[in-house]
Amino acid sequence: MARISFPEVGFGEHVDWALQRPEMAKGMGKFSAAVYGSTQLDVREREAARYTIAQINHCAVCQATRAERGPEAGIDEGFYGEILNWRESEVLTDRERLAAEFAYRFALDHLTMDDAFFDEMRTAYTDEELADLSICCGMFLGLGRTMAVVGVPAPEDRLLV
Repeated sequence: MARISFPEVGFGEHVDWALQRPEMAKGMGKFSAAVYGSTQLDVREREAARYTIAQINHCAVCQATRAERGPEAGIDEGFYGEILNWRESEVLTDRERLAAEFAYRFALDHLTMDDAFFDEMRTAYTDEELADLSICCGMFLGLGRTMAVVGVPAPEDRLLV
């Protein structure tokens, strides 16, 4: 149960709580839609970053969410298990491991994201892709942390992004 009270509107707790501030909720929705609808990252790379941050945030909604195009991209529950161990994974590609590392540092250790780290990232990603990944991680961290703080539970029906 969420930590703040709100009227049930019918969208599910993961949305209804924010509708107490409708203009702000619209902005959150637009940011989320822009990230999921406009990212040029491969879905596996996006999910490597998203799920890494979901674990860090302890966001029940984010942890339970899955990629809508996941099955066609070869994403199953085993893939999410590999993300949990991205440092040692022999299944994830270099780009997927780097996306998870980027997300990890973004969320927990951003001061280590120095020029040397970006040089390493550029061995696999273009600057445009790094901008994309940065914006994605900002949304994942901010909105996921917000839902975790509010205590929003995962909806009964799995969200697909």
